[in-house]
Amino acid sequence: MSDEQRVTVEVTDGVADVRLARPDKRNALDPAMFEGLVHTGERLKADRSVRVVVLSGEGPDFCAGLDFGSFRAMASGERLSASAQLPDTDGPARATGQRAAWVWAELPVPVIAAIRGNALGGGLQIALGADIRIVAPDARLSVLEAKWGLIPDMTGTQVLPELVGRDVAKELTLTGRFVSGTEAAALGLCTRTDDDPVGAALELARGIAGRSPHAVRAAKRLLDLAGRVDLATGFAAEQEEIGALIGSPNQVEAVTAGFEKRDPVFRDA
Repeated sequence: MSDEQRVTVEVTDGVADVRLARPDKRNALDPAMFEGLVHTGERLKADRSVRVVVLSGEGPDFCAGLDFGSFRAMASGERLSASAQLPDTDGPARATGQRAAWVWAELPVPVIAAIRGNALGGGLQIALGADIRIVAPDARLSVLEAKWGLIPDMTGTQVLPELVGRDVAKELTLTGRFVSGTEAAALGLCTRTDDDPVGAALELARGIAGRSPHAVRAAKRLLDLAGRVDLATGFAAEQEEIGALIGSPNQVEAVTAGFEKRDPVFRDA
């Protein structure tokens, strides 16, 4: 099955609606799904018309993690994910599963994950690659790898502590316990809950897409630096970004539209 069949994309007014499209298998991860996620993310990186991405799953689940074929292959020491055909990368994520999750963090525009049903194991780690996570209150999330004698190897060990703290990350990883969407939001694993996470994510995305795309991209770059570089570097980056924005066409349009009490018309390039 091709990657296009595993992952679908529809772009409307700058919002890319990206969906894992294997609902009969709870959007489980197989080599074709890994390929679909990475290739889709790489294509979106290069599309200047895309201002925000919403990432969700078709059907009742976000992603239930690795499919059973991958687990059976592990019994003989085989990693089916290694068979995925992916483009070259110079980023920090090199393994197939890592790239399927990290490619969303690498996008220059905000990514909002909308989670309903199950987000388990690798499925949860893919959601961790998003900037914002909106989750149904009754969703089920788990760092499930402990159940299978594994560890989260799709960037989860590095990203999860940043969100929930090192101690909570250890508890979730070592136990593999399930948490509801409500508890996930309380822990910081998700941003907030909504009974219709996909609808809420699309509404939020449309609002962000109405802002200056250059300012949005700059804000994401700066916020991604926070805690990962020293303060002097972070403060200098702020000044570099604000210097590039002040007086730029989109910044002038934002001010002009505000005074004229109309919707701004921004350029993507």
